[in-house]
Amino acid sequence: MGCGKDASVTVDSDQITGRLQSKIVAGHLPTNKVPPKRVSNRAANPDGLVFIVEYHHIRDGKSTMERSPADFRKDLDRLFQLGFRPISMSDYLSGRISIPAGASPVVFTFDDANPSQFQLNSDLSVDPSCAIGIWQDFASSHPDFPVKATFFVLPQMWGQPAMRSKKVEMLENWGCELGNHTTTHPNLRKLTDEQVKAEIAGGAALLERYGVTGPNLLALPLGISPKNRRLLRGFDRNGPVALRATFLVGANPALPVDSPKFDSTRIPRIQACKGPYGLDDWLDQVEKGKVKVYVAP
Repeated sequence: MGCGKDASVTVDSDQITGRLQSKIVAGHLPTNKVPPKRVSNRAANPDGLVFIVEYHHIRDGKSTMERSPADFRKDLDRLFQLGFRPISMSDYLSGRISIPAGASPVVFTFDDANPSQFQLNSDLSVDPSCAIGIWQDFASSHPDFPVKATFFVLPQMWGQPAMRSKKVEMLENWGCELGNHTTTHPNLRKLTDEQVKAEIAGGAALLERYGVTGPNLLALPLGISPKNRRLLRGFDRNGPVALRATFLVGANPALPVDSPKFDSTRIPRIQACKGPYGLDDWLDQVEKGKVKVYVAP
C-alpha cells in the first residue's frame, strides 16, 4: 500500500485530542528541553585544585610584579577559553562554588592597591586602560566572566584620594571584596608580636574607615608569615581583630576548603607572570591535563 489516505480507516479527531491532552497532563510527552552545554570537556571533579590568581601592577615591565595590559587581556581570554569562571573569595572559603557545569573557578586577587588597577576619569567613568577598565570591556562581550575580585589594599588605595570612597562603593556593587594588606607592607617575620598586631590592626582600621566590614582577609606582605603564626588566626588589640584567611605570594593552586590538608593561614596563590609556577605555566599544565582542577558537575 502506498502513502495515500486509506479510506477504510476512520479518524476521530476529538478522541486523539483528548488522548494528547491526557498525556500532557500526565507528563508523558517529551519536553524537548536540551540540557545546558558543558563549559569544558573536563570530567566533574569537586575535589580538584582552585586557581587563586595574584596581580600587582597592570603595566608594561619585566618584573614578576608587572603584567602588561595586553597580557592581562590575554589572561582573561585564556582563562575564559579554558573554562574558568570568576567567583568571590568568600564563595571559595564557604565552599559555595556556583558555576556552570564543566567550569572551573578562578579567584582574582590584586595586591597593594596600585593606581594601574583602578582609575576613574573626572566624570567617574572607569579609565579603559586600567585593569578594571580592561576587564569591563572583556565582560561586555563575555557576560559570564564578570568583574569579581579581591583587592588587598594599602593606605594609598589606588591614588585619587577624593575618589576612594566612590571606588570602594563601585567595587562592592560589582561583587568585589576588599582585604587587609597591613599598614606599611613590612616583613612581618622581623617584627615583634606587638608590631605585627599594630600592622594588621591598622590595615583593618583602614578598611573600616571606608565601611568595609568583612570578610577579614589578609594578604601577607612579601608572602612572609610572622614568627608567631598564631596571630594569623586573630588576636585582641584594643578589641578583637578577626582573620578568616591569610594568603601567600605564589606559587601553586589552592586546595578546596574541605580538604583535610587545607590551612586557612597559608593559602597559596598563582602569580600572574611568565616562567615556572607563574600563571602562564599553570595554564599550560591545565591544557595538557597535568593538573587536576576543580570542575563543576
